[in-house]
Amino acid sequence: MKNRILFSILLTVFSFILTVSAKQEKYIKHTVGKGETVNIIAQKYKVTPFDIYKLNPDSQNGIQLNSVLLIPPTSVTTGTTSVTQQQGNPPTTHLVQPKETLYSISKQHNVTIDELKAANGDLLNNGLKIGQNIKIPASTGNTTGVVPAPIPFKETPKPVVKEEPKVTPKGETTFHVIEPKETKYGISKRYGMTIEELEQLNPQILSSFPIGMKLVVSGTAPIPASHAETPTVSGIKQKEVTPTSSGKKYLQEYVVKPNETISSIATDYGMSESELLELNPELKKGVKTGMILRVPIITKKEVPVPVKEQGQGNLMKKINTNARKQLALLFPFNISKIESDTVNTTQARLKKDKFLNLTLDFYSGALMAIDSAKVLGLNIDIKILDSQETKNSSNAAALLEQNNLAAMDAIVGPFYQSNAEKLAELLTASKTPVISPLSKEVGRKFPNLYQSMPSNDMLRSSIFNYMRAKGGNIIAVVDPKKGSIKQYIQEMQKGVRIVGFSEKGTFVADSLKTLFQKDRLNYVVIASESTGMILATTTAMLNAQKDYQVQLVIMEPNETLDFEEVTLTRLTKLKLLYPSLSRPNETVEANQFDAKYKKLNKILPNQYAIRGFDVTFDTLLRLSQDKSFEETLLSNPSEQIENKFDYVLNATAGYSNKGIYILYYDTDLTIKEAL
Repeated sequence: MKNRILFSILLTVFSFILTVSAKQEKYIKHTVGKGETVNIIAQKYKVTPFDIYKLNPDSQNGIQLNSVLLIPPTSVTTGTTSVTQQQGNPPTTHLVQPKETLYSISKQHNVTIDELKAANGDLLNNGLKIGQNIKIPASTGNTTGVVPAPIPFKETPKPVVKEEPKVTPKGETTFHVIEPKETKYGISKRYGMTIEELEQLNPQILSSFPIGMKLVVSGTAPIPASHAETPTVSGIKQKEVTPTSSGKKYLQEYVVKPNETISSIATDYGMSESELLELNPELKKGVKTGMILRVPIITKKEVPVPVKEQGQGNLMKKINTNARKQLALLFPFNISKIESDTVNTTQARLKKDKFLNLTLDFYSGALMAIDSAKVLGLNIDIKILDSQETKNSSNAAALLEQNNLAAMDAIVGPFYQSNAEKLAELLTASKTPVISPLSKEVGRKFPNLYQSMPSNDMLRSSIFNYMRAKGGNIIAVVDPKKGSIKQYIQEMQKGVRIVGFSEKGTFVADSLKTLFQKDRLNYVVIASESTGMILATTTAMLNAQKDYQVQLVIMEPNETLDFEEVTLTRLTKLKLLYPSLSRPNETVEANQFDAKYKKLNKILPNQYAIRGFDVTFDTLLRLSQDKSFEETLLSNPSEQIENKFDYVLNATAGYSNKGIYILYYDTDLTIKEAL
């Protein structure tokens, strides 16, 4: 079956890959030799380092011996178009050192920041990186002799509100007027400075940072003395706070109210519990009414809370086929590797390449979604592209340029989180939605990155939130080997009582029974992979059922529960409760999907095939609404075959899916959704 799918990929998808290959024929392939650097290679071929970085984005992180780089011919234009050099010093290069900024480099070489940006084109779009070799333009006393080339993806948009910093002749001063919601960090980053450098030019912002203040961002002009008072947001005092390790900045204080928990506060402000704890280490000792916490500048009142339409088929009710939309699917087929593999046959590769199997399964589900879209008459053009991924690299940057991905209405993929983040970063300016389809990792956030898989933190929090909502008495049995789980419960889930062990580290049934309460449902969360500990705990719970209400709970998948020693009957009697990314679905629609998939592929769909259908079909439906893609996410939660999509806006940037099911084993030997 998968051989046939792979063959269909070569027929239906390869047309795109052939286009890419045709474009790549004009480039030179260079194998990195011993001691070679990007700078040396650039000089050898009479191109700039930026030319090489543009075709080989991963080379910015270093190059390896025997790796292959694409080199453009000397005549190929790169991010800038040169004009005749004016009188002055000739252009040179500068190797970026630790702690250097655009501001400090501009002072060192007597040029403006804008001249540096213009001379280096897209190379500085993501800021400076240690070890980068950047161009220093000729020192002329006028504007730079390099003019930015037009963006190759779409027409340059006209500025609406904010304009980029203009080129300023030397000796003059560039000013910036503080606008609402701007911070020192945002302004300093925009002008290639550190916060300290911004404060040195504007000492008056050490004590206040009012909207409307005119700041000096280059030059040495005096600053007006009159300033307004520091504004506040919703009556909560703002102040600069050191960024977290994830790079987020928080600017206000929040007073804890009665009955609030770490989980509820984190949820209110769209952040994870670990992020809240990182900002407020004092929470490790517990939450107390009246505590002052550091939280995002977005307050509860300011967070948009759209009315969400309930129901499984709400996206099907208002389909709009008038406007033609474009969707790109970036799947890691890695066809070039398959074609160049002279050792293994395709069949042999399928047997041992788990990632390829996962990709083909996801792809087969996506094809089913595309077929369903045709039946509904959705007006969407779809491109299927080979993202050629490994965990730390992909050809997404090349695909972006060669296929005008910035013009897409949405993109599903790449698969690996780091690659999805890189693509979202490249498409930030065009605001093209990038949907990460399979990763649960939490990394960098971008305003156009949509995390379709709930994170592990969300999964854990969801089960504790459910138990608290039911008013349960929550008890935890944690294996001594699970130190991180114990720490998580102690720090993040206050009020959960942990069962003690004997001096030898063994479970004692009486220690559990003394924590039971007769007037409440007693949830026992077990975190152990020891068959003996699981059997001892569940036996104690079964013996206590005549006197107490008890239910077994796990926070995450546990393979030990599948062992023969732990019988299904034991788990159903204790109604095992757990969080899940997917649900069992026995509806007529689900059975029809299974039957159609089996007819096409000679096998029933697995979780990746169903995930491929659900993510792709959900995206297709959202692109076919009267609202924008972003508006549908915030107002229309949906359920497809097995997956739920209920997106929330992150505190800083982007969106996360909190669509999680709470399931349990019922006594009739079925799995049901807990209500």
